[in-house]
Amino acid sequence: MDTTIQEPVNGDIVFTNHVGPEIDRATERLHPSSVCVITDSNVNEAVLTVLRKSSETLRNADTICFPAGEEHKNMETVQKIWTLLAEKKATRKSLVINIGGGVITDMGAFAASTYKRGMPFINVPTSLLAAVDASVGGKTGVNFNGLKNEVGVFRNAEEVIISTLYFNTLPPSELRSGYAEMIKHALLDSPEALNRILRTDITADDPDPLLKILEENIKVKQRTVAADPTENGPRKALNLGHTIGHAFEEMALENHTPVPHGYAVAWGLVVALVLSRMKLGFPSEQLQRLSAFIYDLYGAFPVTCDKYPHILELASHDKKNDTAGVFNFTLLKNIGEPVTDVAVNSDDLTAALDIYRDLMKLP
Repeated sequence: MDTTIQEPVNGDIVFTNHVGPEIDRATERLHPSSVCVITDSNVNEAVLTVLRKSSETLRNADTICFPAGEEHKNMETVQKIWTLLAEKKATRKSLVINIGGGVITDMGAFAASTYKRGMPFINVPTSLLAAVDASVGGKTGVNFNGLKNEVGVFRNAEEVIISTLYFNTLPPSELRSGYAEMIKHALLDSPEALNRILRTDITADDPDPLLKILEENIKVKQRTVAADPTENGPRKALNLGHTIGHAFEEMALENHTPVPHGYAVAWGLVVALVLSRMKLGFPSEQLQRLSAFIYDLYGAFPVTCDKYPHILELASHDKKNDTAGVFNFTLLKNIGEPVTDVAVNSDDLTAALDIYRDLMKLP
């Protein structure tokens, strides 16, 4: 199937499993002076070697490849990308094609957006997480000072090419990581969307049915972003699960036991739904249902009471929190009814962490 969502403020999103020809079509439309691919070592070996066979653009493009891993998503790597772009004599009329997971699409887009004050770029996500999250929506960024995506800009790709062809190269943990963001989108959408997602086998081998499910799911994000491109209002709904999720993720990195982003988001969703119950009357049966589902699929982040102060400290650095002692959360009155900028104090958050530990069967 080949479908294009027309969103003037967000660029085109093309859903297709004919990726090489679509890259050639998009490149021909843009008429760049040169093309440079940004990727990592894993994707270069598993995906690009195959894609080049079906794309003249990729066969003739320069390639910037660096080691895979979240630890490389930093300003040092960005500086290396800028240096290599300069060595390859890239100009503002050159085109960057980011091919990879969320690290690549976030960081490659940031490098392209800032080099010579901005080059056009295309995102080709190769992981489920990047497809549903990092590659769409116009956010770019890198980690800085131990914090996730602390430095970045809002800038849209010329095109995002979504495919499910490469998901079979991913381990189950990576598929579950992206699946957490799909659960989040469904929670923001409707009970019917949530039921469909919870019934979806994300590890199924047939890529075409999953492509249709992805299209429906990503449209939730696209509608939200189109209404608020720079996150001044309704787009904050997409932060559901992320305030504490990022804190869990950063704590894991500090402890040298990194967890996939989507796992942290899934655990953060449980905390957010607990707070939703406390502050907005979110239905108890839905809280129980979702927390049990997440526990069965993701296990639990091992939170102990003595770590609460540090979790609150990390959450206070979240970009959405700018008032001392008060945390701004996106919560839900019910499935499909998000409420942004809900003020949560330290006592509420501590109580929610206690309930999270009970729901996640932690001692």
